[in-house]
Amino acid sequence: MRIENYISDLLYRYECVTVPGFGAFITQYQPAKVHSNTNAFYPPSKSIAFNEQLKSNDGLLTKYIAEVLKISFEEASQKVETTVLTWKKALEVNEKIELKNIGELWLGAERKILFQPSYHLNYLTSSFGLSSFVTPAVTREELKKEVEALEEKAPVAFTPERRKSRSYLKYAAVFLLTISAGTIGYRFVDIQQRENVQVAQQEAQQQIERDIQKATFFDTTPLEIPSIILKVEKQPLKYHVIAGAFRVEENADKRVKQLQDKGFEAERIGKNKYGLHQVTYASFAEVPSALEFLRKIKREESPEAWLLVDELD
Repeated sequence: MRIENYISDLLYRYECVTVPGFGAFITQYQPAKVHSNTNAFYPPSKSIAFNEQLKSNDGLLTKYIAEVLKISFEEASQKVETTVLTWKKALEVNEKIELKNIGELWLGAERKILFQPSYHLNYLTSSFGLSSFVTPAVTREELKKEVEALEEKAPVAFTPERRKSRSYLKYAAVFLLTISAGTIGYRFVDIQQRENVQVAQQEAQQQIERDIQKATFFDTTPLEIPSIILKVEKQPLKYHVIAGAFRVEENADKRVKQLQDKGFEAERIGKNKYGLHQVTYASFAEVPSALEFLRKIKREESPEAWLLVDELD
């Protein structure tokens, strides 16, 4: 069975998808970026990595396969185990495992599994419909340097000053000076009028602010402030670290009491489809917190603990 199709489905919604007994595929957010050499623009995405240290069965992949194929959890677990054995045998004979839309796996020189991710799919749902594109580089004309070069090459001609000056030039100069003086005087008066208007506006604004402050200070009428009711919606706790399942209800209650005495937030979460009363160590709203707690329980409390997911998003 090609379980990579189910892994690919889960990578859209989860940051970590574990293949029991083999390893985990982990996604991480990558912002948009530009390649400086090719001028290619890439949208935000999820990068995929592989960690062969995370092999514990968290129940996520197996439960999803069981629901899609409408088979029991045990049958789905058996199919996953068979696929994992096939992968391990292929790696032992130095074959590459090609997982469609995920990447390639092979065994390195130090007998460690190496992974090359595939870039055919973008698993970041917020970037749906966005694709990479290439645009030509922006070229800027350095006009300043060209002008400076032309100025260096341009000849400069000097004309001798004539001794004789014509009388009409003197009258023209006097006329121009008169016009300039009149223009400067007009501008000075205009600037002075604008400054007077600004001063008057500032004084009026200050008077309005003083009136508002007096009205606010001496107004003794009580103000009625309406009450505000805030509704805080808690995230559903749908990731449960299971401590055991009991056919007898009294035994389940005893187990809950034992765990609570140890400091766990244990509780019963109802019956499963086999009629067994399920008892949890704790429940979580986010899968990273649940996985971290599960690893701690397996290491310090019980290797038989496993993760139950109520429903898929």
